[in-house]
Amino acid sequence: MAGMDESLLNDVVAAALAAGADAAEAVGAERRALSITVRQDELEEVEREESRDLGLRVFVGRRQATVSGSDISVEARAKLIARAVAMARLAPEDPYAGLADPDRLARGPLPDLDLYDASEPSPASLEDRARQAEAAARGAPGVINTDGASASWSTTAWRMVSSAGFSGLHRASASSIGASAIAGDDNGMETGYDGRSVRWQSDLPGPAAIGAEAGRRAAARLGARKIASTTAPVIFENRLAASLMSPLIGAISGPAIARGNSFLKDRLGDQIFPKGLTITDEPHRPRGLGSSPFDDEGVANGRCAIIDDGVLTTWLLNTSSARQLGLSTTGHASRGLAGPPGVSPTNLTLQPGERDQAALMRDAGAGLLITSMFGPSLNGNTGDWSVGCAGFWFEGGEFAYPVSEITVAGNLIDVFARVVPGSDLDIRGASNAPSLLVDDLAIAGR
Repeated sequence: MAGMDESLLNDVVAAALAAGADAAEAVGAERRALSITVRQDELEEVEREESRDLGLRVFVGRRQATVSGSDISVEARAKLIARAVAMARLAPEDPYAGLADPDRLARGPLPDLDLYDASEPSPASLEDRARQAEAAARGAPGVINTDGASASWSTTAWRMVSSAGFSGLHRASASSIGASAIAGDDNGMETGYDGRSVRWQSDLPGPAAIGAEAGRRAAARLGARKIASTTAPVIFENRLAASLMSPLIGAISGPAIARGNSFLKDRLGDQIFPKGLTITDEPHRPRGLGSSPFDDEGVANGRCAIIDDGVLTTWLLNTSSARQLGLSTTGHASRGLAGPPGVSPTNLTLQPGERDQAALMRDAGAGLLITSMFGPSLNGNTGDWSVGCAGFWFEGGEFAYPVSEITVAGNLIDVFARVVPGSDLDIRGASNAPSLLVDDLAIAGR
């Protein structure tokens, strides 16, 4: 899967300039994917996808337009180009619009990040993985049923060419397995899920281990109670603790800062987290699920510590938000085929501390370990935040009983200032954190 032909994209850019654009950027995306779901040991769904798409962004002065299409024939490309230039001429002026500055573009040999596994699994092998995962989930103690299991594989190739002289190819593959189990007893039913996604199939855990963990998580939830509202220490389990970083990323994204609607808008250079706490963004992590050799404007990217020893060091900027703020892009532009670039991090990691989850529980004494979260609510201007949760109450540093139907709430400026990271960092996705202890959070129960 070499990605769309570079000469085709060069032709599109040249034709856009000939049609009246002052600058242009063309993107070709190719995707192949196969996903298989089994339920009750029966094949339930087979999804296959093959797509080739072309995206074009053009500038006429400070006016821009983006268009995309999946027909890449000569006639369709000509229509796409004409439409893009006509749209740009009618667009409102944007003083910050434009391609990235040439001196910021990724040049020369791009880093090889080992993201592309060329071996394609057969449908039969994916079905076999899903069946093994489901069988292990169904066989777990306390499990009475499953919600199915799935195995999938995909590859994408994304090539970008711009009139500023950038050309780059980003190729990646992904393989995943997931299973969902239902445990039950006289008091009711509970669900549990486990799943993993990786770049290389050889890095996947065994399907049986995934299914067994889904079953274990479901059975552990049986007998969940509601608790009275209280204030107590809360530990966010490592597999979901990274979701605490998502409102942070929204609050330091260049577009939010430029609009002035962020609870961190005046806090650059301030101590936001406790000393010793560091959050890194690493676009060049080998086999990383968020890795990329350049950002989505072709800008050279690299590792940065967004939070360094507790201090907020940077906004996340693309070219337009950087220009609006009088700064320089940080290489965090992110875009699809249509629409102008936004911003996003790559591989975000809250670096681990000294103590494992059990030690955090002992430190806290009694409190709540959260193992699932849903329906978060955030006031982006103030940082007031709440989220629905389920998990386990612990006492004397030991698990006491599962709890459900609770909400935890706080102001994120207070929450961030009191985060204690555990040592149990487990790289599972593009955003990762160890278990995180916050000493005192409002818990709304029954």
